Amino acid sequence: MATTATDRNLCDTCGKAKGISKCEGCAKIFCYNHFGDHRQELNKQLDEVEVIRDLYRQTLTEQTADSQRDKLVQQINNWESDSIKKIQETAEEARQILFRHTNEHIKQIEVKLNKLTDQLRQSRQENDFVETDLHQWKEQVAQLNRELTNPSSIILRQDLEPFITKIYVDISTIPLDFTNIGINTRWIQHGNTIAGGNEKGNLLNQLCYSWDIYVTDNQTVYVADSSNHRIVEWKCDATNGQIIAGGHGPGNRTDQLNDPRSVIFDRKTDCLIIGDNGNRRVLRWPRQNGTNGQIITSNIDCSRLTMDNDGYLYVSDNTKHEVRRWKIGETDGTLVAGGNGFGHYLNQLNCPNHIFIDHEHSVYVSDSDNHRVMKWMKDAKEGIVVAGGQGKGTDLTQLSYPRGVIVDHLGTVYVSDYGNHRVVRWFKGAIQGGIVVGGNEKGNQLNQLNHPTGLSFDRQGHLYVSDYHNYRVQKFNIDSNSSS
Repeated sequence: MATTATDRNLCDTCGKAKGISKCEGCAKIFCYNHFGDHRQELNKQLDEVEVIRDLYRQTLTEQTADSQRDKLVQQINNWESDSIKKIQETAEEARQILFRHTNEHIKQIEVKLNKLTDQLRQSRQENDFVETDLHQWKEQVAQLNRELTNPSSIILRQDLEPFITKIYVDISTIPLDFTNIGINTRWIQHGNTIAGGNEKGNLLNQLCYSWDIYVTDNQTVYVADSSNHRIVEWKCDATNGQIIAGGHGPGNRTDQLNDPRSVIFDRKTDCLIIGDNGNRRVLRWPRQNGTNGQIITSNIDCSRLTMDNDGYLYVSDNTKHEVRRWKIGETDGTLVAGGNGFGHYLNQLNCPNHIFIDHEHSVYVSDSDNHRVMKWMKDAKEGIVVAGGQGKGTDLTQLSYPRGVIVDHLGTVYVSDYGNHRVVRWFKGAIQGGIVVGGNEKGNQLNQLNHPTGLSFDRQGHLYVSDYHNYRVQKFNIDSNSSS
């Protein structure tokens, strides 16, 4: 607050020019009396801020005293004590079985030993034995000794399935953090092959038509290797993948998949959620040592799926041309997009593919055969075109059978422009897109794509693309020289 005096200005309150002062905060002019009133009003507002601050401090103190952290720690303690108790009870049960068996075993050996002792006593009394009898008795004693020291009927075995479920502290409650990505962000145009890339095949270093991908916090990539009927895990910098689900040929057993089109990771259950398209079902598959999947939704043409932060599944059905939201355990989902037959009107979809859910539960749909991306706000009866919608074509106002879709915190839409062999982005409200990667014609060079499908970002902002007809997954690193 600074004061300046001039006879050319008047007090904004009373219009007088005597002893005026200017407030640098609001730029108003006050006379001497009203300047004091203004200062008093500012002090009053400061008091209100301090009251709000004190109330917040009280809330913070209360939450610190009885915080969510303490409740979570108690859950960890309960898991620890329950697990220890379970281990101790199982160990004691095994010990008792062992004790009972060994005691019975020793009794049986004693019976055999007593029988042998009677034979030896009788033979000595009658003085009726030859060399073969001695050899036989020696062998019987040796056999009894082997049975005592190494009982062949006792084997300790451990199950392959985990006995104690591992507990995790999951800090990442938000699926993606786009803070490294802004309107000026660029990506290096030459990608790195991080999965597949060794032509089409079913070996562990190969892929065969990968529709969708999911990237975890540690840059592990899960690939829906559709024509190999399996989900493959590729760890960061690995040269081979590891089969996590399926891999037993096409089929409808719970240990089989048939043309899986989509895969996501549910942190809360440490399971993969798989859109098993050929079997018209959705499976939950344990990520650690899982040998079978659990059917959670069936009788649905599951083109793609995703999950929101509340644990609801969203499934696109390219036969019914709709997207439904499912609570796990429900027998019927809730319609959230389309559902009015195939068509090009704003309340219709035509072969919906990949979907994305933002934090406001708006649904973004790659409306493939309409060559557009639609945004359906929560409870909306029709969608809004946010990318494409100008017919199939190569112009930057157009898309060609769009697939993967991601939306960042600024509302920028990233799309796999399948038929144009490129990934494009549409800023919020834009009438045309811009090429992110690809767009150098169809090909298998590191700066080319061949019908890209699934998209994902990692937490550093690097872009992952499922390069469908190149049988590989490409990683395009964020350009550190670009500004976020």
